[in-house]
Amino acid sequence: MFTRQDGLKWFASSSFAKRGFCKDCGSTLFWKQNDETTTSICLGSIDGKSGLKLGGHIFTADAGDYYVIAGGDYVK
Repeated sequence: MFTRQDGLKWFASSSFAKRGFCKDCGSTLFWKQNDETTTSICLGSIDGKSGLKLGGHIFTADAGDYYVIAGGDYVK
């Protein structure tokens, strides 16, 4: 639940999803599939500790060889 809507803007980034941004600075905050009731929050937009744990990584086959991917299981 957002406490205020006046600083948010939505952008239909594809035919199946939309993304939410800060209307003042343009920072990506969240995204939502059109046919879902949940909204996925970008963790970098949360102030302070979240208490969340890493569940896995995606798209690791495309990562450059200079990345060290640690923690969690790989999702293929």
